[in-house]
Amino acid sequence: MKLQCPISKILLPVDGSKHSQRAVQFAGYLGASLGKSLSIIALLRAVTGSYLARHISYIDLRAELLKESETFKRIREEYFNQNIKPLLDKTEKTLKDIGISATIEKLIVDGDPAIEIIKMADKGNYSAIIMARRGLSEIKGFLLGSVTSKVVHAASKQTVYIIGQRILKDKACPIPRILIPVDGSSHSMKGVEHAACLIKDLKDFMGKITLLRVINLSLYMQRLKEGIDPEEEAGKILEGAKAIFLKADIPESLIATSIKTGIPSEEILKEAEAEDYNLIIMGRKGRTALKDFLLGGVSSTVLQRCQNSSIAIVSSE
Repeated sequence: MKLQCPISKILLPVDGSKHSQRAVQFAGYLGASLGKSLSIIALLRAVTGSYLARHISYIDLRAELLKESETFKRIREEYFNQNIKPLLDKTEKTLKDIGISATIEKLIVDGDPAIEIIKMADKGNYSAIIMARRGLSEIKGFLLGSVTSKVVHAASKQTVYIIGQRILKDKACPIPRILIPVDGSSHSMKGVEHAACLIKDLKDFMGKITLLRVINLSLYMQRLKEGIDPEEEAGKILEGAKAIFLKADIPESLIATSIKTGIPSEEILKEAEAEDYNLIIMGRKGRTALKDFLLGGVSSTVLQRCQNSSIAIVSSE
């Protein structure tokens, strides 16, 4: 089975925060492990314009909004030269020091960060966006409209990697332990395919790949009444997912399967914590899933509460 690397072009938004630095490190170690399969990492700094606030008293706002004022141009250039370009240069050096051989591009844009990230991701045909979560204290902000949340919702064409608090700094393979929840749906299997493509070149360094099927406790009796054995059904789903890995020449010895009964998000979180996975890969349902995401869907709950592991939300496209 011939598979292409699902991460050939990475868009990496940066802002200099400690969370952003963690995403940079993850992207560096993952990119180094992918080698020539990765062609480009683009560093993106989206500037909101807040740097103009201290000059607001003497700027002609109408002219500034039209970007016609020489004052605007001067202030912008000074700010970029003093703050933005040094950050991008430092980040580029970090990636090269880790071992990135791919082309590194540096992009600066004005506007709302989330909107600009999606716009640039689509325009540049990037396959993955790598960002970091900000931690437990900011969960409320995550739900109410943080940049990360908006990007996760809107990036239908890219796989979005949300980097956890704990990353493995290993150039050979920073994600040796991967958890892949599956439910048999098409978007779930997209997650399996993404994992198989990602792992095929890293299989010599992998430690454990777990395919997890959680039988929803609330639906267990309903399935029995319909004449379907939930555990037998779960077994078939796992075998179908496992077959994708085997066709990609991934050794069967690396693949574990597990069936749990309970609340899907809770069981995924328990498994992630117990086995200390480096990465959890989940498929997205598409744009129509936004309501489920906000109201407590499985992906939403795992993203909110799984702080240590990184999480990949795989594009349905």
